[in-house]
Amino acid sequence: KVNPILEALVTAVLLERPEDPSFFMLKWLCEQTKSLDAADQGGQRSGSSTAEEIEIVRKEIQRLKDCKAELLALRAAGKEADAKIKGKDCKADTKSEKSTKPDEDEDEEEEEEDDDDDAADVMPLPPPMKNRGQRQSVSAEAYGAWNKKTEFVAPVYEKTPEQKARIEKCLGPSFLFQALEKKEMDTVVLAFKEKQVEPGIRIIQQGDDGECMFLIEDGKVDCLKKIDGAEKVVKTCTGGDVFGELALLYNCPRAASVESKEKTTLWELDRETFNRIVKDSAAEKRTTYTDFLKKVPLFSNIDQYELMTIADALKVETYEKDETLIIQQGDVGDKFFLVVEGECVAKKAFIPGQDPQVVMTHKVGDYFGELSLLKNEPRAASVHTGCQNVKLLSMDRKTFKRLMGPIEDILRREAKRYDAANSN
Repeated sequence: KVNPILEALVTAVLLERPEDPSFFMLKWLCEQTKSLDAADQGGQRSGSSTAEEIEIVRKEIQRLKDCKAELLALRAAGKEADAKIKGKDCKADTKSEKSTKPDEDEDEEEEEEDDDDDAADVMPLPPPMKNRGQRQSVSAEAYGAWNKKTEFVAPVYEKTPEQKARIEKCLGPSFLFQALEKKEMDTVVLAFKEKQVEPGIRIIQQGDDGECMFLIEDGKVDCLKKIDGAEKVVKTCTGGDVFGELALLYNCPRAASVESKEKTTLWELDRETFNRIVKDSAAEKRTTYTDFLKKVPLFSNIDQYELMTIADALKVETYEKDETLIIQQGDVGDKFFLVVEGECVAKKAFIPGQDPQVVMTHKVGDYFGELSLLKNEPRAASVHTGCQNVKLLSMDRKTFKRLMGPIEDILRREAKRYDAANSN
């Protein structure tokens, strides 16, 4: 009874891709409850049964969150065990190698589950699977004794500067590609292969294995899903949209079919490039930023899941040393900053026309820019680089409002102390 509800819920999340999946799912369940209540009045379903199923779904959502946290906790232990096994393989003879193979397989299975959680952010949920028995885990490419991870060289397909700029612009908003450094992004952009598709061509078939993802240059495609045995259009994608990434991300069958609605120009990225560059970078970014946030006092009381969510939303910004302007007093504030490397100097002009005075120095682990976002006021001071190059992590206004709720009270208290200090 519950599986159809879960499948419909996950399908809705994949199609809408809401910014706040938890709120969206609860809202969706409430709407379904209303529909079922209406059916109750016609004698088709009992209210108690509906309430029980909704409660089961809520518990299932919480259980999945708990499982995710547990998998992350196993990550460090799994990597350490894998390293020890590899060390033994190098020294052992043929007999000892055979005896350690079962242990290697176990460690590889743990890594398969752990690695995917690293690539998720605000990560979309995996598509529902047919004939599901036990819970399916998110699955990554398995590398180990039987599938060695060889040196990888991404394919190169030459493009005009305009094409490169368009591809990079389309990939920018996606959390998967936000983790890429400039060099990695250039490599990924060159690895996209152009593909021309005539109207009515089936690009992806629901249930097939995923070997690539697509970016639409121009044209339109329909996403079709089998519902009650018949294919129905559930979404239309246009220029700038990305599709097909979920099958690569979760190593699962295609969740829907995709068919060209008109003549369409696509850019195709293969599975190997996606896994070796995009997915690995997202995992590395999450680990690095989460570890950094744990050392920042502001985030000391935030749980692991919230830390990962914040880490996935952060973007790197670098500034040259010697008075490079980061934010300007009086400007509209649209970002929050954390200092990762170097030092920043905050200066404030208390009287218009007079030279600004140094009011604060921001060191590694410090943050700034929150006042404008909390109060919806212009920047209270200018911030420049000091005598060192500076590396910052930034978060835009919209994401700040959505994710920083758990520490908003702390930020407001600190803001009052800052105002009091500047008024003296």
